[in-house]
Amino acid sequence: MKQLLLELDVHRPETLDSFVVGQHAEVVELLRRFQQRLPGSFGERAAYLWGETGSGKSHLLRALSDHDTTGHARSINATAALTEFDYSTEINLYLLDDCELLSDNQQIAAFNLFNQIKEHNAFFVAAGSLPPALLTVRDDLRTRLGWGLIYQLHGLTDQEKMAALENAASARGVTIPEGVLPYLITHFHRDMPSLAGLLDALINHAMEIKRPITLPFLREVMQQQRDLNG
Repeated sequence: MKQLLLELDVHRPETLDSFVVGQHAEVVELLRRFQQRLPGSFGERAAYLWGETGSGKSHLLRALSDHDTTGHARSINATAALTEFDYSTEINLYLLDDCELLSDNQQIAAFNLFNQIKEHNAFFVAAGSLPPALLTVRDDLRTRLGWGLIYQLHGLTDQEKMAALENAASARGVTIPEGVLPYLITHFHRDMPSLAGLLDALINHAMEIKRPITLPFLREVMQQQRDLNG
């Protein structure tokens, strides 16, 4: 088996379309509106997303920043310089990730930025590991983060992961036999990019050597991956 096939593409494009919606249809629809610079149903222009690692917060923020066709979005996180928090009239969508990690000075800058965003009717999406009320940040910033819509994101269930992987395979005209996906999600990395990357490698190699996708074949691929990683 060629080793190059196991150089998995875990850095798949992070777009709103590639986000596995699960139970988050409402938040994805809101972000699609923000992407088009349209307020929510009741005029909302700010949202805060929270949840545990792997729930998809950063995926959604990167989807808005990396695939913004207007050139007027700015992504900020806890490693950003203070100048990144400066308001610009050329930017109308601000995305702030890892709110719980902001330094004292960044918190002041984020508070000032939020006020400018609100004054100019720009759009703002922030994300953190906790809801605003539980963040250990300045009271005034905590209040600002809670002004918009607040959504908790939940990680996908195993059934949702398998459904998403099965849909991805089906889109390529491939039917995955029973037992393959349950084994994959219980014996490999649990995050969707890694799972989807291995599934792609599996399908590509099966097509190349004209071998059916079976559970033994999946085990071979996974074992080679373990061998490569030592």
